[in-house]
Formats: sequence, C-alpha cells, structure tokens
Amino acid sequence: MINNKRVTVVLPAYNAARTLERTYNEIPFDIVDDVILVDDRSSDETVEVGKRLGIKHIIQHDKNKGYGGNQKSCYNKAVDIDSDIVVMLHPDYQYTPKLIHSMCYMIANGLYEVVLGSRILGKGALKGGMPWYKYIANRLLTLSQNILMNQKLSEYHTGYRAFSRKVLTDINYNKNSDDFVFDNQMLAQIFFAGYEIAEITCPTKYFDEASSINIARSSKYGIGVLGVSMAYFLQKMGLAKFKIFTKK
Repeated sequence: MINNKRVTVVLPAYNAARTLERTYNEIPFDIVDDVILVDDRSSDETVEVGKRLGIKHIIQHDKNKGYGGNQKSCYNKAVDIDSDIVVMLHPDYQYTPKLIHSMCYMIANGLYEVVLGSRILGKGALKGGMPWYKYIANRLLTLSQNILMNQKLSEYHTGYRAFSRKVLTDINYNKNSDDFVFDNQMLAQIFFAGYEIAEITCPTKYFDEASSINIARSSKYGIGVLGVSMAYFLQKMGLAKFKIFTKK
C-alpha cells in the first residue's frame, strides 16, 4: 500500500509464457498488494506459468476477446477487489516494472488520477528499437489527436498506464471496443470527464517476444484512433453524442 491505498497490477496476457516470469519478478511488491493475470485464450502455457508464480487472481477467457476485452476483465476485477490504484503492465516485458513506484506515488499523493509511461519523452522509443515507420505514425497520430482534443500528450499509444479507482468507476470503459482502439477510447473518456493525465519517461524494448501488430492491423488502428478523436471533438462542440462518453 501507499498512503493506505491498495495497489494492484493487472497483466493483460496473450501468449506471454516466455516473458511473464521476468516481468512478474520485477514488480515492486513492497507497494503492490495484488496481481491480476487475465489470459485471453493463449495457445501457450501462460496460465501454467502464472499459477507456478503464485499469482492469486487468474482469469481465463473461454474465447479470445481481444486486447480491449482483456483490459475490461482486468479493470473490472481490480475494482471488484477494492483496488485504489491500478497499473496496467504488459507481461511481454516491453515496459519496465521499475516505474511502478513513480507512477503510483503520483496518484497516491493526489497529484494526478492517471499516469502514463511515455516512450516518446526522452526518445525512449527509438533507443529501444521502435521501427521508424511506427515512430513516425505515432507522432503524426498524436499530433492529430492533440489538435482535435485540445491536449498536449507526448503520445496516446503507450500500453503502460496507472489509474485511480475514482477514474475507473467514473468512466464507462465497458462501452469501448474490444480491439486495440480501446486504449484511445479510454484516454478520450478520461479527458472528456475532466481529468488531467501525467506522463513520465519510459524506456521500452522491442524484441521477438514483445507484442506487436502487423501493418494491416496498425492501419485499422490508426483510422480508429482518428475516429475516436473526431468523436470527442464533435461531442465537445455539441454537434453529436457518442455512447462511450456517457457516465456509468
């Protein structure tokens, strides 16, 4: 705990058997109270590795629900077990668990309700091996999103995020897509609800075991991201209404 706030790390997993243990072993259990592993119908031994590590909360989807669907299960379970601070950490070891302290203390001390680990601040993405085409796409999408949503994030596409319970019980994330665009819908909901988002520099790693999506899915994701930002803009202007921005 930090300041009597219960800290939970959620691990949305898909075929993470080779990297799960390395990720888990770096989680700072001096402040982390619970770990939730949600397996999205992996074809490897992700669940078996989780059980061997002694992870208390393991959820197995009976069918593949997608990246967004996996996160919904993660956050719903975290809220159910009365978590005060929830950190999403990918179990593919692309993001270092060593930043959990910094991210959680910002929330526990009442500075922010949401903290993102940014790969763009400090050039962490390129140093970690992000392909140039992905880096350029990230920058162009982020620029467009900042303009449409009147914000100044360095990136909207990081998978390393920490939330307060207040945010998770306020926004209607279960209305979001089950696909990768879920991440951007969630950030749009958070901004729409009036919360500020902090960012800290996050080194990242690109290697064979790290999760990634192909060019076709990346293109679909990019179009979806722009659609979310446009929806945000239109609703803020009073020109349309979208269900993802409704309160719980």
